[in-house]
Amino acid sequence: MELKIGVQNTARELLVETDEAPEAVEKRLAEAMANDGVFSVNDTKGRKVLVPAARLAYVEIGGGVVGTVGFR
Repeated sequence: MELKIGVQNTARELLVETDEAPEAVEKRLAEAMANDGVFSVNDTKGRKVLVPAARLAYVEIGGGVVGTVGFR
C-alpha cells in the first residue's frame, strides 16, 4: 500500500510503501492527531518514518500501483 504524506511548509510530499493494513495506519494516525503526538509508519524495507502530528498537512492512503512498466 502507498502512503502520501504532506508536511506543512515543505515543497515535497513523503511517499512511503508499507505492508500495513489501511485500517491500522488510519487508527495510528487518529491516535497521533488526538494526542498531538508523532505519526509513525514502517515501510517495506524495515525503516520507520516519523512525522509530528502537528506538522501534517494531509495523509493519502491508497493502493499504489504494483508492477507497472512502460507508458500508460
